[in-house]
Amino acid sequence: MTDENLNKKDSNNEERLDFVGIGDAVTDTFIELMDAWIETDNPEQKQELCMRFGDKIPYSKEVTIKGTGNALNATNAANMLGLKTGIITDIGGDENGQAIIDSFNKKGIDTTHITKHPETETNHNFILRFKAERTILVQHYEYDYSFPEYPEGQAPKWFYLSSLSNNSIPHHHTIANFLKKHPETKLAFQPGTFQIKLGAEELADLYRVTEIFFCNKEEAQRILKTKEVNMKELLKKMRNLGPKIVAISDGPRGAYVFNGEEFWHGPMYPDPVPPVDRTGAGDSFSATFTVAIAKGKSIEEALMWGPINSMSVVQYIGAQEGHLTEEQLLKYLDERPEDYKPNKF
Repeated sequence: MTDENLNKKDSNNEERLDFVGIGDAVTDTFIELMDAWIETDNPEQKQELCMRFGDKIPYSKEVTIKGTGNALNATNAANMLGLKTGIITDIGGDENGQAIIDSFNKKGIDTTHITKHPETETNHNFILRFKAERTILVQHYEYDYSFPEYPEGQAPKWFYLSSLSNNSIPHHHTIANFLKKHPETKLAFQPGTFQIKLGAEELADLYRVTEIFFCNKEEAQRILKTKEVNMKELLKKMRNLGPKIVAISDGPRGAYVFNGEEFWHGPMYPDPVPPVDRTGAGDSFSATFTVAIAKGKSIEEALMWGPINSMSVVQYIGAQEGHLTEEQLLKYLDERPEDYKPNKF
């Protein structure tokens, strides 16, 4: 397989970027189901999406969005909020891959370090929507990952790392080594499915160089291999792995943050109307929290920014259409309910 790096600039003339996402690019196809139901009759009593087996199941709508994936969603959010952004990702030599490049170029997101693999396809997920929830059929092609070289003094201010495929362990270590040599670059890490499955040991060097770490409560338990439910204990255990700031979300209960000195809890921003699609809510929170910190905001302020973008994105199908500009976000903040305020706990 041959790779084609899409360098559009002389690397010696690169502009230092504020925020660069690292992760797999995806095309998402959303399928809205009409005839399905939810069951919880299983040993774990978890919700299961059910349909009649061997039957023809009607659906009402199909929407395809090109240029998604956790890191790309986060990069789009940061770009909307006014940061100079770029992406390090891999695509196939197909139409979907080219559409991702075109889309990001149009948005002003730097695509210098997108690598095209002509003999491979671009990842394509299918998302089964039922009411406001979704089940995602995930596909990850295994690309031959590479990490760019940056001229002295031109490394990005922030990397935002998320989902990569099963063959990406060496790529993670390369990123960790880069960050050790370049302390002027900070890392926000929101692990995807494979990275969570690896646990803490395999990626120990990466956790040690992480500035901000994001996951939800269940993911924290899987990473730490614990049944601990006390949020303070989970935050402390996760921070002991190395991240300076740990943010753990807990669904409608909001998000919890620990920086080694103070524990914070931030509530959800209330939905103005019932959510349409929850895809990308976590990416929006994590990216917006990171952007706030990158802009010099406090943890308290970042906890007020993040949920607003999450609230907005779930009002649309897909993980990016609802992303707000800073002006729009601050308007929501100005109009917030009186009880929308983070508190120490």
